Amino acid sequence: MKNNSTPLDLNGTGYCASFNFRKTARAVTRLYDTALKESGIRSTQFAILVGIAKSQPVSIGKLGDLLVIDGTTLTRSLRLLEKEGLIAISNRAAKRQRFLTLTAKGVDTLARAVPAWRKAQEQFVRTVGSDYWFTLRGELERLAHVAIDLGKPPKPGATLGSS
Repeated sequence: MKNNSTPLDLNGTGYCASFNFRKTARAVTRLYDTALKESGIRSTQFAILVGIAKSQPVSIGKLGDLLVIDGTTLTRSLRLLEKEGLIAISNRAAKRQRFLTLTAKGVDTLARAVPAWRKAQEQFVRTVGSDYWFTLRGELERLAHVAIDLGKPPKPGATLGSS
């Protein structure tokens, strides 16, 4: 028998979007971390390195927007990647921006990691079904935009439900 010792009304909290997304994200992260272990990087580092590689040189702000990572968390991760010699961070440039590039070691590390990532990705997609994954990926992208928009402060004079 379930012992509900709290007087709080927690009815419906199991449907919480944040709880369910985080639970799923932890499980998926664990899968990819295991797959990438031999390459020496974690899935979070892989995502950052891929983001840099696809857009380099890329400003820290643009990378944060692309990956939807807050500045403090991103800066901490970038410092670790820089310390490991995987990325280079430029001095402040125009508009006080700093730009990121992969080092030769970063390119080599990413080249070692991509085959392991591909294997995990193919296994994951094969297991859930490619049509389902394609649809879900689009929905996840849409939900990310919804959450970003909902997290923005309201425009002055805007009423609830207006844009």
